[in-house]
Amino acid sequence: MSYRNYSLSQLREMDARHHLHPFTDHKDLRGAGTRIVTRAEGPFVYDTEGKEILDGMAGLWCVNIGYGRHELAEAAYAQMKELPYYNSFFRCSTPSPVLLAQKLAEIAPAHLNQVFYGSSGSEANDTALRLVRHYWALEGRPEKNRIISRQWAYHGSTIAGTSLGGMAAMHGQLHGAVPNIVHVMPPYAFELREPGESDHDFGLRAARAVEAAILEAGADNVAAFIGEPVMGAGGVKIPPESYWPEVERICRKYDVLLMLDEVITGYGRTGAWFAAERLGIRPDTITTAKALTSGYQPLSALIVGDRIAQTLVDKGGEFFHGYTYSGHPVACAVALKNLEIIEGEGLIERVRDETGPYFAEALAESIAGHPIVGEVRSFGLMGAIELVADKETRCRFPGEGAAGLAVRDIAIEGGLMMRAVGDTMILSPPLIWTKETIDLACRRIVAALDAAEPILRAG
Repeated sequence: MSYRNYSLSQLREMDARHHLHPFTDHKDLRGAGTRIVTRAEGPFVYDTEGKEILDGMAGLWCVNIGYGRHELAEAAYAQMKELPYYNSFFRCSTPSPVLLAQKLAEIAPAHLNQVFYGSSGSEANDTALRLVRHYWALEGRPEKNRIISRQWAYHGSTIAGTSLGGMAAMHGQLHGAVPNIVHVMPPYAFELREPGESDHDFGLRAARAVEAAILEAGADNVAAFIGEPVMGAGGVKIPPESYWPEVERICRKYDVLLMLDEVITGYGRTGAWFAAERLGIRPDTITTAKALTSGYQPLSALIVGDRIAQTLVDKGGEFFHGYTYSGHPVACAVALKNLEIIEGEGLIERVRDETGPYFAEALAESIAGHPIVGEVRSFGLMGAIELVADKETRCRFPGEGAAGLAVRDIAIEGGLMMRAVGDTMILSPPLIWTKETIDLACRRIVAALDAAEPILRAG
C-alpha cells in the first residue's frame, strides 16, 4: 500500500481517526491537523505539499549522518536476506550484535567494555536502573538502592524513565513513580545563578546539591547518580566547567555509581564519540540510543563499566531482564554501517574543529543581539536560544511557553524545523551540516524572531 494512493486530506483524516501521537495535546492536534512528512534528503525533509524544511533537530536528536544514506538501507537489506531476526536468549547470539559490541567497546572510554541492547533510550535507562540496583544487591548491599537525578532531566518516557527524569508535568501524569528516586537542582545558570555568582561558583553549588542528597539519605543507601552531560530535552542546559569534576569527586568519595545518559550526546554530537571523553568524566555506565543508527533503525546500547560487569559475571545468577529485540541483527548491522560512516567521513572531527565552533560563533553574532533573545549557548552541535521580553531583566513573555510555540511555528513555516522547550528554542542538527547550512539556519531563525516579535509584544 502506497501513501501516494491517498490525498493529503485523506491521510490527515486517517491520522486523526487512528493515530495517537507522542507528547501531544490530542484535542489541539485534531483541530489543527498534522504535517505529513513524506521524504528527506541530506539535511532537508519534505512534506506532502512539497515544502522543503531544513531539519534543525536531526529528526529527534538522532539523524547524525543525514537523510537518504543508501548505505544503511543496503546494510539492512543484506542482513534481512541472511538473517532477519533471532533472539539473544537461550545462550544464543548472532554476528552483528557481537561485532557491534566489540566496536562500542573500542570507541567507548577504556573501562567500559560490555553492552546490553534494547530498542530505545527509555529502555536503556530502565536497564541501567535495574542493573545498578542488581549490582549492589549482588555485592550484599541491597539497601544501597536510592538514585539521585535532577530536576528538568529527561531520561525517557517509560515508567522508570519518567521516574528517573525530573519533568514535573510527566510526574503529574504518572500517578505513582518508581520509589526511592530523588531530584536535585540542575546546573542551569541562566535561571538559577544568584546575582553576582560566577559560573564557576554556581557549578560547584549545583554539584554540591548532589552531595547534600547523598548525606541526607546516607551514603550506604545511595546506589547512583544519573545525569545527561548536557541536559537535552530539558532545554540544552550546559553545565559550567566546574560542575562535572565536582560531581564525579563526590560520587567517588561516597562510593556512588555514576550513570551518564548520552542518548542525545553520544556518537559525535559534542565533537567526540561520547561527551564523557569531551568533559573528562569516568562513568560506570553510559546510556546510548538515537544516533547509534542515525535513527534509521530503533536500537539502544547500555555500555557497562568493568566494575559492574565483573560483579555480574563473578557473582553469577540470572539477571531477570531483557527484551525480545535485544541485539536485533538488522538494527545492529545498520548501526555498524552508521558508525563506519561517522568515522570514515570524519564527522566527529568536523564538529570538534569546524562546525561546532562556527555554530557557536554564528549564534553569537547573528542571534544573540536580537531584542527578544536573552542568551544563546551551544556545545558541539547542540544549541539553545532563550526568548525574553526584556533583555536586561530576562523577564519572559506572558503565558508560559507561548513565545516558544509561536517562534517554533513561524520558523517551520519559514523552512526551519526548530523545537521549543518552554520559551527556550533548541537546535540539534545533523552532523553533516556545513558552515553554509549553519548560515542558512541563522537567517531563518532571525526571520522567525523578527516575525514573532510584534505578535508577542502585542500580547
